[in-house]
Amino acid sequence: TIGREGLPLRRLDSFPVRTPEGPAAATAWETEVDGVPVALLEEERYLSRARVYGDPDDADRWLVFCDAVLAAAERLGWRPDVLHLNEWHAAFAATRLRAGGGTAPGDPAVVYTIHNLAIRGDFDAAFAARHGLPEAAFRPPDGVDVGLLYNGMAQGIRWADAVNTVSPTYAREILTPEFGAGLDPLLRWRAAELTGILNGIDTEVFDPRTDPHIPARFHADALEARAANKAALQDRVGLPRQPRTPLLGMVTRLFHQKGTDLAAEAVDQVLQDEQVQFVVLGTGDAQEERRLAALQEWRPHQVAAVLAFDPALAQLIYAGCDLFLMPSRFEPCGLGQMLALRYGAVPVVRKTGGLADTVVDYEADPARGNGFVFQEPTAERLAKTIRRALDYYGRPERWRELMLRGMQADFSWDRTADRYVELYRRARAAREGREDGR
Repeated sequence: TIGREGLPLRRLDSFPVRTPEGPAAATAWETEVDGVPVALLEEERYLSRARVYGDPDDADRWLVFCDAVLAAAERLGWRPDVLHLNEWHAAFAATRLRAGGGTAPGDPAVVYTIHNLAIRGDFDAAFAARHGLPEAAFRPPDGVDVGLLYNGMAQGIRWADAVNTVSPTYAREILTPEFGAGLDPLLRWRAAELTGILNGIDTEVFDPRTDPHIPARFHADALEARAANKAALQDRVGLPRQPRTPLLGMVTRLFHQKGTDLAAEAVDQVLQDEQVQFVVLGTGDAQEERRLAALQEWRPHQVAAVLAFDPALAQLIYAGCDLFLMPSRFEPCGLGQMLALRYGAVPVVRKTGGLADTVVDYEADPARGNGFVFQEPTAERLAKTIRRALDYYGRPERWRELMLRGMQADFSWDRTADRYVELYRRARAAREGREDGR
């Protein structure tokens, strides 16, 4: 799934890896990305596909990948202090190490990060038998039904030494039936070892002072230059150049989770009595795409729906829109609101997950507020919040204060990395102090 073109690869070794059909040949390669050594694994049947996700045997592919990682570590004598697994795709490495059937030199601590609990990687007993997952892998803790363990996400939660997710609020939300995707009993069992660490953004790549994708670079002391990006965005998506008309932006996957239906309905309500423009970029559910296309057809001089994947246009939306909408029904972390703040766009968000941890309502807390927040996931509440924001857009000094506050916030990985180091230390200490009877 990763092309060889342009990669200076060094072959490390070949070794057998377990597959449902029996041992298969795998090869480990090494390259370097921005000074960081990266190991790549090659295996013909399962690990060499044109796409990463979306095949009927995805669960087989990812378990083979986990087995290949552990086999490569054994063959190469790699002794990590911590094995950090992300999402259900990597979770089976924890199963192999803790429930039986796999080893790694040095007995590393296992940290498991949940990015989106709703994508679980379900499987059945036939899959477990085909891959030789041991009976111990399905030993539930007290009070947890064994049926919950038949997905990769649950396996990671069950067997890791430490579990975290990508924002403090989401870590609390997933302990409840509303947000727990059916796994909340298992998560409550791990609650004492569950933490939330907010994601960060790459502040070198996403920097309005140097961004090559925007026509006018700017910074907090030169906000006037930002107006040229708004004009360029209006030109790019076919909206009239109207410097003082509030421009609402949205960059998202078009799914129910992201609240794109709420945004379309709320914007339609606002357009009935407010002079605003709206641009949305994204692809996803066909029904959501049709809904946005219909809104553009109904109001072609005020709405632009770009149903595509276009990273350069995304940057221009962050740098050119006035308000940035994220009405998610749930949001483990979210990066869009952080990027919007960095580029001087004021976010309008639902109070959930990482959105609640990064955006403070300006009216509720004028000293700290950097955006506008609503609670109830309805189009009416979103429309009301947009109108609240528009009221401040009409007060230039207050709006400038909001823009500057967002641009000066620190959402870098520097802030986040220290918390991961501490998590690794705790996981390592827990591993060293545990006779593994969990």
